[in-house]
Amino acid sequence: MKEILEILEKDARTTPEDIAKMLNMTPRAVKSVINKLEKENVILKYKTIINREVVRDEHADVRALIEVKVAPQKNLGFDRLAERIYQFPEVASCYLMSGTYDLLLVVEGKDIHTVARFVSEKLAPMEHVRGTVTHFILKKYKEGGDILKPPERSKRPAISL
Repeated sequence: MKEILEILEKDARTTPEDIAKMLNMTPRAVKSVINKLEKENVILKYKTIINREVVRDEHADVRALIEVKVAPQKNLGFDRLAERIYQFPEVASCYLMSGTYDLLLVVEGKDIHTVARFVSEKLAPMEHVRGTVTHFILKKYKEGGDILKPPERSKRPAISL
């Protein structure tokens, strides 16, 4: 089961037939395991990683990492506040962190002003939020373990003797 998850995590397009060959299983057994993992919510969904630098979409969302310092709620800890925060549609990801801040958010908006309004009008005024620091993502080089820009090949012709 673990091996199947690792293969699908690297490339969700790998077919059950290919996985079966890699793991010396039958395709039927692989499909059965995958169906079980989907039903148990181990596999939540299959996603595509899009290199927005190549697409050059001028209407692409702006992404920001936001550090959030909070005061945990009595008898509830961080969970209740994190749940309130991750319900906002602007929040793509929410993580509880160790260190100088408590939550790390990945926030998306149509432009810098949209993200700024989210922080100033929705996030910062929330009860128990003690402070925020916003970092706008300027360029992505690697995401989800995948390098987004292949290494450039030398334009010099090869010399042969």
